[in-house]
Amino acid sequence: MTKQPGDLATNGVYGDYQQRSARLSPRLRRLIPLQLRSFLTKLYWHWYDARDSIAEAVGWLPSHGLRLLLYRRFLRISIGQRTSIHRNCRFYRPSGVSIGSHSIINRDVLLDGRMGLLIGDNVSVSEGTAIITLEHDPNSPTFETRGAPVRIGDRVFVGARAILLPGVTIGEGAVVATGAVVTRDVEPFAIVAGVPARPIGQRRHDLTYTLDYRKFLG
Repeated sequence: MTKQPGDLATNGVYGDYQQRSARLSPRLRRLIPLQLRSFLTKLYWHWYDARDSIAEAVGWLPSHGLRLLLYRRFLRISIGQRTSIHRNCRFYRPSGVSIGSHSIINRDVLLDGRMGLLIGDNVSVSEGTAIITLEHDPNSPTFETRGAPVRIGDRVFVGARAILLPGVTIGEGAVVATGAVVTRDVEPFAIVAGVPARPIGQRRHDLTYTLDYRKFLG
C-alpha cells in the first residue's frame, strides 16, 4: 500500500472549511468580519464543487495516460505504479483517495475521499461500484453528516455495482460479491454477498497474482 491506515486520520474531510472553522477560537472568529467569513465560505465551497467537477471531466478523457497524469499531478490523487483507472469514474474530494500499485478501478466507479479512502495493491474494483465515506444521519434533527475512512486491503475483489458504506475495512484477499452492500468490516479472505453483506464462503489464502491490466482508450 502507498499509505498506512493511520494516515487517513489527517487525510479525510477534516480539512473542510466548516470543520476547520469550528476549531477556531471564539476570539479569532470575532476578529474576522461576518461578511468576510461568509465570502470565504462561499468561495471555499465553489472551489470544493469545482474540484469534483474537474475530476469528473478528467474521467471522460479517452487517453488513460493523460487521465493518470492529471489525477496525480493536478488533483493530487495518490496512485501507485501500474494501477489503472478506467473511464467515467467519479471522485469526491480526490486528494483524500490513495490507491496502491497494480490495482484496477473499472468504469463508472465512485471513489469518495471526503473522510479518506485507502485502496491497497492488486485490488480489482468492478464497474458501477460506489465506495462512500460520508453520508447523512437520517435520525439527526438537522440532517447532520456522519462518516469514517474506508480501507480496502491487498488483493481484494469487489464485484460490479457493490456499495461500501462509511467506516468499513475490507480485509486482505476478501471478495465482495456483485450487488452486495457492505455495512460492516469484512474479514481477510472472506467472501460476502447480499444486502446487507454476510459471509458466504472463504477464499484461498495463497494468492500470489499481480494485476496488470489497462486499456489505452479504456
